[in-house]
Amino acid sequence: MPAFRLALAAGLALSLSACATAPSRINDVCAVFDQRDGWFNNWRSAAERTERRYGVPVPVLMATVRKESGFKGNARPPRTKLLGFIPWKRQSSAYGYSQALDGTWAQYVRESSNFTARRTNFADAVNFVGWYHSKTSDSLGVARNDTYNLYLAYYLGWNGYKRGAWRGNSGIQNYARSTDQMARRYAAQLQQCR
Repeated sequence: MPAFRLALAAGLALSLSACATAPSRINDVCAVFDQRDGWFNNWRSAAERTERRYGVPVPVLMATVRKESGFKGNARPPRTKLLGFIPWKRQSSAYGYSQALDGTWAQYVRESSNFTARRTNFADAVNFVGWYHSKTSDSLGVARNDTYNLYLAYYLGWNGYKRGAWRGNSGIQNYARSTDQMARRYAAQLQQCR
């Protein structure tokens, strides 16, 4: 019977965390951590574990998640419209906090041996971001604290980054620039709330 109660409690905690809404003050990393750090779900600890494992600073990780999903665990790209008004397919398979694509998420699960990982779980998603940025650093020579270039590679994929697909694309350059600025802001804020 105790095993049944434990499984029931775990299931209840999981269902409650799935219903959680995104933090309301997403431009303040201290507020994000304050709003989401609890007994079942400690976002700060998850981000710090990822930093220790992959060497990617917490502000870079958090700025990436903020840009990708606004800290919404069930975020998806909008649907396209058929005939201009009928909701149709989504633009991509991006999903969850990290907006990881199906294929890249499957690669992460295989390489990390984290077979229970879910894109809707913050700890798994931030670990994915750390893994992705670490592979970018190792294979493309981007520094682990270079938010601008890490985000370009994250957004475009490794091949798109290698091809320089951001050159001449001011939209993606602005996305990467604003992610870099957010990481700098988060780094300053973390000094105040540690």
